[in-house]
Amino acid sequence: MFIAFLTDFGLQDDFVGTCHGVIKRIAPEAEIIDITHGIPPQAVLQGALVLANTLPYMPIGVHLAVVDPGVGGHRRALALEDAGGRLYVGPDNGLLIPAAEQAGIVEARELANPAYALESISRTFHGRDLFAPAAAHLAAGVPLAEFGPPIDPAALVRLDLPEPSFDDAVVGATALYVDSFGNIALNLTRDDLDRIGIVPGTRVELEVAGARCYAVVARTFADARSGDVILYEDSYRNMSVAISNGNAARMLHAAVGQSLRIRPV
Repeated sequence: MFIAFLTDFGLQDDFVGTCHGVIKRIAPEAEIIDITHGIPPQAVLQGALVLANTLPYMPIGVHLAVVDPGVGGHRRALALEDAGGRLYVGPDNGLLIPAAEQAGIVEARELANPAYALESISRTFHGRDLFAPAAAHLAAGVPLAEFGPPIDPAALVRLDLPEPSFDDAVVGATALYVDSFGNIALNLTRDDLDRIGIVPGTRVELEVAGARCYAVVARTFADARSGDVILYEDSYRNMSVAISNGNAARMLHAAVGQSLRIRPV
């Protein structure tokens, strides 16, 4: 079985490799797909969105996700199953929910059975000692019910996803995450903009952190000149802000969670 693995561990340290080793010792036949380990530290919302966005492109298997600022605290450790047969392992901090709810959560369990964890569990590295072993045992065929007591899916922690606002043709948006190219993903879709007449070719004013600039709504980067700011639909069908051959987040001093205003001109 496949294990798709996502974390904020980075690749500078031994964390990812150690988790791979734990998984392979328990389930040598499991194939591990590293979605990314470049989620910014403690960025639970960004991790949740990346997990949900990439889910349709992953084989059915176990989805192991660890972005866990509450490690060692009172948050629960989870294993979930959705209606499509996918399994999820990670912290009960909202990280798994946007992905798991795409098909609907049919069963949730707290990871409480010591038989499916390492013998000694660190207070600060549940990825290695609790989540990776659970994912490996699930991949090896252990039934979900063996891992611990059931949890009502309605009682799982959920994230507050910001909603866009529309006021007199001014769109209020929020930066959801920034990718490694400096492109800024927004909580907007093409349909959101189409309904107020902001279509490809429209010139708009962007206001970020009190600073203003002009941008054009474009279909591709090729529609803009080098250095132009563009508003485009990204590969996951979210609207994003970019600079052709540049870094939008750096130029606009934009950060995750920041508000943006979009106004046609």
